[in-house]
Amino acid sequence: MLFNSVNFALFLPVVFLLYWFAAQGNVKRQNVLLLVSSYFFYACWDYRFLFLLVFSTVLDYSTGIKMHEAKTRALKRFWFWLSISINVGFLGIFKYYNFFTESFADGLSLLGVSANFGTLQVILPVGISFYTFHGLSYVIDIYKDRIPPEKNFIDYSVFVSFFPLLVAGPIERATHLLPQIVRSREFDYAKAVDGLRQILWGLFKKIVIADNCAEYANMIFGNSAGASGSTLVAGALFFTFQIYCDFSGYSDIALGTARLFGIDLLRNFAFPYFSRDIAEFWRRWHISLSTWFRDYLYIPLGGSRGGMWFKVRNTFIIFLVSGFWHGANWTFIAWGLLNALFIMPSILLKTNRVNLEIAAKGKALPTLREAGAILTTFCLTVLAWIVFRAESLGHAATYITGIFTRSLFTIPRFERMDEAAVTMYLVLAFLVVEWIGREQQYAIARVGAAWPRTARWAFYSLLIFVLGMFMQTTETPFIYFQF
Repeated sequence: MLFNSVNFALFLPVVFLLYWFAAQGNVKRQNVLLLVSSYFFYACWDYRFLFLLVFSTVLDYSTGIKMHEAKTRALKRFWFWLSISINVGFLGIFKYYNFFTESFADGLSLLGVSANFGTLQVILPVGISFYTFHGLSYVIDIYKDRIPPEKNFIDYSVFVSFFPLLVAGPIERATHLLPQIVRSREFDYAKAVDGLRQILWGLFKKIVIADNCAEYANMIFGNSAGASGSTLVAGALFFTFQIYCDFSGYSDIALGTARLFGIDLLRNFAFPYFSRDIAEFWRRWHISLSTWFRDYLYIPLGGSRGGMWFKVRNTFIIFLVSGFWHGANWTFIAWGLLNALFIMPSILLKTNRVNLEIAAKGKALPTLREAGAILTTFCLTVLAWIVFRAESLGHAATYITGIFTRSLFTIPRFERMDEAAVTMYLVLAFLVVEWIGREQQYAIARVGAAWPRTARWAFYSLLIFVLGMFMQTTETPFIYFQF
């Protein structure tokens, strides 16, 4: 069930009404309803994989209690590693088994050894990377004595499978979400209106910007051989805005939907394309994943303690793992490595914590220095996205080398350029709105706050009209569903 589908438009109000009226403020009934609704939501994708979600939930719930009750450190360690091994094992089998077997076979072929290993003919269970990481953080926090285990199975299950975040995050922490699940929740009109506003902005990002950019990005990346450098740049820019608006649009819809039920999820994006260096970009892009790797991998590895060598080593490790988390393809690993290289100057010069506030805070425009830093960071990000989007490393190499030719200074040429120009105008308008609202939680959080009600509703009506004008004829899945 897609957020941008008719089915979800029917599903959400039904659950909302049952939640606030049938459950009548009873937190136990509300959580049962959320759990049933979440399992139904997930089963709409493929009910056969529902057992994986339930199994993972039961495993981490049980091992969490076993660790807490363990009489010895050795027994606690046993339950901890049992949960970690099974969770990572399932993730490895479904997501990485074919990649490893095919890569191993390719490696043997380079040595002149012919090998033919069997591969799994199964689809990747949607959301497995996200709900697995929910469970892993919960188990790790209990093992480190940061939190006690949740004894109520329904409450814990809602934490893992809450439908707004189930298939593409944000990756929640038990310390943040579980306390909200177990306590009583009362309807808050202002919070619900704010949630609807964020949902609207998320739908605009996805339907108007991302889906339309996707058409031209796919067209150019799929026919990049022989294309001019300027055309290849256009394709890279289309994908750059596609992936941002697609994923941050999903996150906006998820956060807004959760707010309708009185729950606040972790913020996942903070206007990353206005970053002034790569370190700032990664503090603003997919924040829940970046902080997950920081807290559960980078810091346990030693973080920045132990000298510059350890800091550099640990940085490369988390970026390579982050790339691999995105999928079983060498392009994702190369993308992670490239970002690690991009962030190295700020690590070595110890400037990675300089730009902590949003660019030009409190000002209408950035300084020339800030504008130059934003443009440089954006160009590096676009370059990395080419590697991420490419079908293979060879495709990425030919795409990038094709840009840096004399044809870079020509007019782009590809099919449906007139329609593509309209999309770019929409992107520019979108960027203006994002810049104006960059100090808020999302771009239109405060737009029209001081306007008369008629003007405010006219603005929302305009957004809805544009949604209808530029909506695709088919429902388009979100990019991060494949991860």
